[in-house]
Amino acid sequence: MLEMRPGCERCDVDLPADSAGAVICSFECTFCVDCASGPLQGRCPNCGGELVARPPRAAALLEKFPASTARVFKPAPD
Repeated sequence: MLEMRPGCERCDVDLPADSAGAVICSFECTFCVDCASGPLQGRCPNCGGELVARPPRAAALLEKFPASTARVFKPAPD
C-alpha cells in the first residue's frame, strides 16, 4: 500500500491523499506536478527514476487506511 506522503519533497506544497497533483517514483518519493514537469523534468532527483501520477486513495478507504503524516522535505539547492 502506498504511503501517500503529504507534501512535495522539493517545494513542500501540500499534496492530500486525494490530490490529482502528486507524482511518485518507484520508491514513493513524492513531488508536485509543477516541480516534476519543471525543474525535475520527469525524473526523481533521489533515484533517477521516472515520475508518474500517484493514484488517489478513495475517500471511503482513507479512514481505514490513512495517508502518511510524515513529511519529507529536501529543498533544492540555490
